[in-house]
Amino acid sequence: MTKTPSKLFEQLNRQLHDNELIVSAAEVHGMLTGLVASCKPTEQREWLVVMADLIHEGQKFSDALINDLEALHDYTLEGLRCPDLSFQMVLPSDDEPLTERLAALTEWAQCFLVGFGIHQQNLAKASADLQEAIQDMAEISRLSTDVVSNEEDERAYYEVSEYVRITAIMCFNELSEFPLAKVPENSTLH
Repeated sequence: MTKTPSKLFEQLNRQLHDNELIVSAAEVHGMLTGLVASCKPTEQREWLVVMADLIHEGQKFSDALINDLEALHDYTLEGLRCPDLSFQMVLPSDDEPLTERLAALTEWAQCFLVGFGIHQQNLAKASADLQEAIQDMAEISRLSTDVVSNEEDERAYYEVSEYVRITAIMCFNELSEFPLAKVPENSTLH
């Protein structure tokens, strides 16, 4: 995927709307990143079954949405694996109002924790830094979107979004060695 994260956000939002799903692109990417960052990557598509269970009541996604989700998965995994920390969250453009960007960031963080929790219910094996970062992510997921769009709030948004981005990379770097937890069987995807 050579598109910018904001273009991916727009494209995925359209695809989700066309498929009558009531989740945002930020929520989908956050959840997908949480799933990918919390265990050893596999060539199988267990993550797609989990995503269908969580956002589509276990129903099969359309072929077009599956293609977009697989491309998003590859984009996410490639970014997380990149040694230059180039992973980017799929969020609205910086041209959008700060309240919309902050709402998307909190949705991303909330859903990251959902995806993360599928494979990592116990952080006992995680470093103290990662445990603290996950606790911080939980706090970030509850941030108020009642902000004034000024330079100080813009700077704070940037710092928080960078912290969330680096936390996702940190999770992947530390936890991607753990094998994938057993996902319940689901006959909707083959």
